[in-house]
Amino acid sequence: MKKLVKLMVLLALVPTATACANQSQAASNDGAKTEIVKNYSYQKKTKKLVSKNKKLKQSIVDLQKEITDDQNFIDQHNDKTTQSTANTSDLANLDYNGTQEIVVNNNKPNFSQADLSTDKGAWQEYGNLDNLNRVTAANALLNVSLMPSAKREPLHWNPTGWHNKRINGSGWLYNRSHLIGYQLTGQNNNPKNLMTGTRSLNSPEMLAHEMDVAYYLKQSRSHFIRYRVTPIFRGDELLPRGVQMEAQSIGDNSVSFNVYIFNVESGVTLNYADGTSQVG
Repeated sequence: MKKLVKLMVLLALVPTATACANQSQAASNDGAKTEIVKNYSYQKKTKKLVSKNKKLKQSIVDLQKEITDDQNFIDQHNDKTTQSTANTSDLANLDYNGTQEIVVNNNKPNFSQADLSTDKGAWQEYGNLDNLNRVTAANALLNVSLMPSAKREPLHWNPTGWHNKRINGSGWLYNRSHLIGYQLTGQNNNPKNLMTGTRSLNSPEMLAHEMDVAYYLKQSRSHFIRYRVTPIFRGDELLPRGVQMEAQSIGDNSVSFNVYIFNVESGVTLNYADGTSQVG
């Protein structure tokens, strides 16, 4: 009888043990499933970081190039040769020696007291073309009131010496260079305000001074600048050898310069007689 009772107890325990085993196996299986679930979020983040780093590296390369270009400009203009005379005929006889912009007359513009008068308000005046159809000096008393609001239209006038061409696939050799920049007076297709200038003469050389002038004028409607730009020709040549820029702010020396910029382009030999050129 006792043996029969024990047997019955054992038989009753078998389902319970089996259930426990099954639960344990299920738990084990559940654990196994949890372990094999893959988390791809780190891969997505890694991909984004790789793309971001690539862009940052390119930005660094671009910035380094910009820094190098700016430093070259600074080095060139901190080493300007002082020109001891303001005589235009002397400027015409100067030859380029590696520095595109030089200082004239210790950087002092040649304006008389009468030239600096503001009695007539802002004005602009352009000299007539000479007997060779060449542009002559442009004068102005600049003020923000002369600055245009309209977008500049394309230029179509060809000044003397205009034999343009692409160089080394990097752009055009010449610009139709305004003596007084469009942003200062709004003069655009005015033959009396356009000369044949190399890209480097136009920008960054002339543009750098024009930006300084424009910035000063925009600070106050009471700001005036006496301004003169003179193209420099040698003899009967049709392509200017360079351009003289003079400026003097009225009532202070915030803007004051007298410089000569050579009309040259690196890697190109210019024929100033007619404006034709030879690369290399």
